[in-house]
Amino acid sequence: MKADPRQHALPIAAVLAAVLLLWYLGAIGLNSAGAIERVLAPKGAYTTGELITTTWNMQRPVLPSPHQVVIDLWHSLVDWPLDSPRNLLYHVAVTAESTLVGFVLGTLLGIVLAAAIVHSRTLDRALLPWIVASQTVPVLAIAPIVLVILGSLGFSGVAPKATIAMYLCFFPVTVAMVQGLRSPQRIETELLHTYAASRHQAFWLLRMPSALPFLFPSLRVAIAAGLVGAMVAELPTGAQAGLGARLLTGSYYGNTVAIWSALVMSALLGLGLTAAVAGVEKLVLRRRAS
Repeated sequence: MKADPRQHALPIAAVLAAVLLLWYLGAIGLNSAGAIERVLAPKGAYTTGELITTTWNMQRPVLPSPHQVVIDLWHSLVDWPLDSPRNLLYHVAVTAESTLVGFVLGTLLGIVLAAAIVHSRTLDRALLPWIVASQTVPVLAIAPIVLVILGSLGFSGVAPKATIAMYLCFFPVTVAMVQGLRSPQRIETELLHTYAASRHQAFWLLRMPSALPFLFPSLRVAIAAGLVGAMVAELPTGAQAGLGARLLTGSYYGNTVAIWSALVMSALLGLGLTAAVAGVEKLVLRRRAS
């Protein structure tokens, strides 16, 4: 039996309604002081309705209301051409490029490291602790160092940002693939040995297929982490394009609506990238099952 779509739609709608309600209430609480001081007090007496309306429609609010963010997103997408820095899709494309390059590189690095760890006890003891320790360093601290080093070597543009994205991507892939490559049972490995299968054949015929259910969940985590890394890498470089640069520009000019628009767009980009990985997962696992 197919699940009723309403069973999934109703919980999502309920959570969305609760988030919007809390958002509007938060806008009233955080913006009320500024609304009274800058708008309402000079005019004299005011009602509660006027206070609420003002807090939801301020020019530079502490917390913009949801409809202000939606309006700003709409004007950004409609009023400017796609190649204009004022169009958020232009910044989405720049950040997505760095994210995808870093994701591919991080995935390949994670798979190679996992294969090396699984096939060598020495590498298992030598590499795995350092791989775990690498993630204890905050990305905000390491990003400027990496960017300066790569810049001195002549790398600019996508490469430095993709490197930071790769740094955050490879870890979940490595850990998941180590577990996945070790998941085949002993009887399965012994069966391949009876067929005189080489280590290379055992890897591609047994270990790699067994690791796929472990790989794809880690890829969804990795691509989301890569998006964060790409945006963080755009901050210390003073980049002119990308969602991170858009956030930085909004903070410089105190434009909180633009900041929240960029945050919402980055969330939508993350959802889209994660959904794309989930789609590839369903396709691959379906073919594997058939």
